[in-house]
Amino acid sequence: MTKDPQAKRKPENCAFIIFGVTGDLTHRLVMPSLYNLAAEHMLPEKFCVVGVARNGQSDDELRDSLLKGLKQFATRPVDDDIARKLLECVTFVEADAKDPPSFDRLREHLDSLECAQDTGGNRLFYLATPPAAFAPTARELGRTGMMKENGAWRRLVIEKPFGTDLASAKALNAELLKIMEEHQIYRIDHYLGKETVQNILVLRFANGMFEPIWNRNHIDHIQITVEEKLGVGHRGGFYDATGALRDMVPNHLFQLMSLVAMEPPARFDAHSVRSEKAEVLSAIQQPTEEEALRRSVRGQYLAGRIGDDDIIDYRKTEEVKPGSTTETYVALKLLIDNWRWAGVPFYLRTGKALGHKRTEVAIKFKQAPLSMFNGTTVDRLSQNFLTIGIAPTETIELQFNAKIPGPSITIDGVEMKFKYGDYFRADPSTGYETLIYDCMIGDNILFQRADGVEAGWEAVQPFLDAWKSAGTNGIETYEAGSDGPACADELLRRDGRSWRKFS
Repeated sequence: MTKDPQAKRKPENCAFIIFGVTGDLTHRLVMPSLYNLAAEHMLPEKFCVVGVARNGQSDDELRDSLLKGLKQFATRPVDDDIARKLLECVTFVEADAKDPPSFDRLREHLDSLECAQDTGGNRLFYLATPPAAFAPTARELGRTGMMKENGAWRRLVIEKPFGTDLASAKALNAELLKIMEEHQIYRIDHYLGKETVQNILVLRFANGMFEPIWNRNHIDHIQITVEEKLGVGHRGGFYDATGALRDMVPNHLFQLMSLVAMEPPARFDAHSVRSEKAEVLSAIQQPTEEEALRRSVRGQYLAGRIGDDDIIDYRKTEEVKPGSTTETYVALKLLIDNWRWAGVPFYLRTGKALGHKRTEVAIKFKQAPLSMFNGTTVDRLSQNFLTIGIAPTETIELQFNAKIPGPSITIDGVEMKFKYGDYFRADPSTGYETLIYDCMIGDNILFQRADGVEAGWEAVQPFLDAWKSAGTNGIETYEAGSDGPACADELLRRDGRSWRKFS
């Protein structure tokens, strides 16, 4: 009997402890992901969920709330039997890091539950909480001994952002590493749960046609775009203290950039892959303050209309300071100081309240010489792009030149497009399923390591410092529903380049 290559091993028995179980993240993403894993028979044989929050409620009240959220946010029809079996194992504990005895009660609850459920003492702690709670929660888990690995594994999952600048990122890493080992920490970025993102490594390193030309000799530049239609909404207070650069660049965009730019790892394991990703981020050129201002664009959206929705000015959003200098759009030009990428610019852009929702990586190859077409009607060639579409559709697209049928030599650009949905059948997912499963089996290849986090913040710190010095000078505005500030085009135009048009 041949083993199914798609079959995955079941994780070891464990308890899944969710801090912030009453919050939006748990209802919208974590529980639907656990449901999808249950539906695919990819949860442990013996498994329990412990919800933790500061406000008390009964087990039944929590189960009812989670079921309601599951039916609202599930990515597939909810099977009542699967949902019931999953929710039967849910219990609730009231705990707050400001109340140390509550963590002693949590430890007692887990000890008792593990004896009854026979989960083997393995524990996965998921911090679906605001970042300010990461360190205090970890300290209490350390004080009570709940992170000690005595014959059973103990793992901690934290959501981005991992700090707000280089200093705070280093402080958070130092705090966590005083309590636990690096292999116990899973810094989660849901972008890395997307199939197309994971496929970047396969596209590069499993195809002999690409890797030989994946360098400065053949690639002109690379564009990485993450655009959102949504405005800030009801998150004005959080967003005004964060901004587009802190919120998106050191995590989402740099994860994409590192996968595109990293050197081939010696082997496909967590240590090798994460080392190469950290290495390429640490090679990002550190600009002076003047260079940082010249190589960046920051903008705020004004009132506009997106579809059927009216969007108000960012500065008029509830909990946003009237004279706020927080950017809702950022575009950067980055250079990598290594042999493979010397002289190849990486252009990154991300923003809110834009006209399109899309995430893509576009690799622009160098122009072919036109001399051989002298004496023909050819006066230009279309650009050669290899584009990896991540959202809203997962695609790989190659743009190249071809002759138009007819007696004369006339050339135009054509496209070959591969859509995942056309070739592979896959049930809709949240993007968290793979990541949660990997946490349970102890595979941290898709998770950031401390040195990678710090390298990312070190790369963006010069821009943060330059913007702070500049104050309101240099903040551009753009109408909600547009493509962003007009000067973002100038960032490329001065280099003789342009953003890839989205079709």
